[in-house]
Amino acid sequence: MGRMPTPVEMGSVTDRAFTISWSDGHRSTYTWRNLRAGCPCARCKGEWNYRPAPLRGEDFPAELRAMRLERVGAYALRFGWTDGHDTGIYPFPLLRHELCECGDAAHQK
Repeated sequence: MGRMPTPVEMGSVTDRAFTISWSDGHRSTYTWRNLRAGCPCARCKGEWNYRPAPLRGEDFPAELRAMRLERVGAYALRFGWTDGHDTGIYPFPLLRHELCECGDAAHQK
């Protein structure tokens, strides 16, 4: 297996949907609500004996979006959401293989 592709270009938090162009040429698209529902933090996904109900995009208001975006090292992104949530660190493999909404199954693992 080759190296994990990395983002070479990203959309803005002001865009209707978030996009990432990856180093291998793939372009991922995400709706803000589904991206927020995919938050991998312990409060959203659980840890040890704490298992909250899975989040879905419909669980969030249609106007939900990220207010800020930052890179975390060379491996992940973190979003600051309009609902005040900001603890989720989204590793590149999660964004690329699990949360991508492009509809092209060929790029998934």
